[in-house]
Amino acid sequence: MFVDQAKIKIKAGDGGDGAVSFHREKYVAAGGPDGGDGGRGGDVVFQVDDNFSTLIDFRYKRKYVAQRGENGGARNCTGKSAPPLIVKVPRGTVVRDAKTGRIMADMSSDEPKVLARGGQGGKGNVHFATSTRQIPKFAKPGFPGEEFEVSLELKLLADVGLVGFPNVGKSTLISVVSAAKPKIANYHFTTLTPVLGVVRTDEEKSFVMADIPGLIEGAGDGVGLGHEFLRHVERCRLIVHVVDVSGIEGRDPKEDFEIINGELAKFNEDLAKRPQIVAANKSDMATEEQISDFRQFIEEKGIPFFCISAATTKGTQELIGKVAEVLDTLPPIKEYEAEPIPQAELDEMLGVDKKFEITVEDGIYFVDAPWIQPIMRTVDPDDYSSLQYFQRVLINSGIIAKLEEMGVSEGDTVDIEGFEFDFVY
Repeated sequence: MFVDQAKIKIKAGDGGDGAVSFHREKYVAAGGPDGGDGGRGGDVVFQVDDNFSTLIDFRYKRKYVAQRGENGGARNCTGKSAPPLIVKVPRGTVVRDAKTGRIMADMSSDEPKVLARGGQGGKGNVHFATSTRQIPKFAKPGFPGEEFEVSLELKLLADVGLVGFPNVGKSTLISVVSAAKPKIANYHFTTLTPVLGVVRTDEEKSFVMADIPGLIEGAGDGVGLGHEFLRHVERCRLIVHVVDVSGIEGRDPKEDFEIINGELAKFNEDLAKRPQIVAANKSDMATEEQISDFRQFIEEKGIPFFCISAATTKGTQELIGKVAEVLDTLPPIKEYEAEPIPQAELDEMLGVDKKFEITVEDGIYFVDAPWIQPIMRTVDPDDYSSLQYFQRVLINSGIIAKLEEMGVSEGDTVDIEGFEFDFVY
C-alpha cells in the first residue's frame, strides 16, 4: 500500500530532576550540599532512510516518546542524559506542525533534524547554597521535553514529472526510458501509485522521472486519484506533458492539454509556470494532419514539442536528450525551508500571567518566574537567534528593566529558574 500522508505525535524526553543531598563522610562535619544535576531528556531526531518508500509504518505507530533523563545523584553526580529517539522517514518527507501548518523540516538530505528537544536537567541543591542559605533542602525538577503533533507528507524527489490523462502512455514511456516496471494495460487508472525511474543519459549522468497517475478533469478539486498525487509534482524541475495525439479514445488532444494544465494551476499556481515539454504519444496511430495540427497548437505557445510512440520507442531518445538538456539549465530540486515559530505561538506558550520576583543573594540575581519555564526548553545557548528571542522575552516582560532598577551591572550573574548567565548590556 502506498501511503504518502500521516499524522503522529512526538515527545522529547523530560529532563531528570536535580538531587537534594548532603556530603556525608567520616570526620567531615557539615559537608554541605552535594546534590547533582539531572540528565538531559532525549531529543526526537528525524533521519532519512532510503529503505523506506512510503509512510505506511506511521499508520500503525502514531506516538513516539524519547526517554527521560536520569535524576541527579549524591556527590555531585549528574544524571545520565537519555539517548535521542531516531525516527526514520523516506526521503522527501515534509514535516509540519499539525496545529499551525508550519514547516518544521524537509527531509530531503542525509542530515538528521532535531524536531523536539529534550528537556534540560534540573539543578541539584549544590547550586542553591549561599552564605545565608548553607543547607538548601530543595532542588529544581527537570524541564519537560518539547511535544508536538506533526503531519508527515511525502513529496517525491524527482527531476521530471510525467503528467497527462489516464491511458495516454505515461507508464509505457517510463518503462522504455528507465528500468522502472510499472503495470501496463489498456484501461484507465492502471497505475494507482506514483512510479519512479532513473533515466541514464550516459555513464555519469542521470535524472529521476516520476509517473504521476490518475489526473483527470477536476483532479485539483479532489476528483479521481490525481488529487492524492499532485503533491508529488511540486518538487519536479520539469514537466513532460504526455498527450494522446491520435485521439483514439474520442478525446481532443488540445482540450486534454488545456484541462491538465488547468488542474495543475488549480492545485498550485507555480506548477503552471514550471517548464514543460509536450510528448505527443501514439503518433503511430495518428494521421499526419492530426500531428501537424497539434504541433502548431503547442509550438505557438512556445513549448518544445516531440512526436513519439512509446510502444515502439520512436522518438523517445530524442525526447530524453532534450529533457537532459533542459535540466542542465534549471535549478536543483526544490527543498522547503524550515519556518521559525511565530511570535504569537511563542507568546501563547508563555501564558498570560507574567508575574515575577527578583531577589539578590551573594551578588546573584535570582529571578522567580514560573511562567517562563515552558520557553526555557526552546532556548539553545549555541544558537544566536534563539538567544535573541530569549532576550526579547526578558525585555517585553519587564525583567530586564527590573534588574536594571535593582542595580545590576555588566558581568553580574543572573539566575532564571536555574538557567544562569552573565548580564550584558
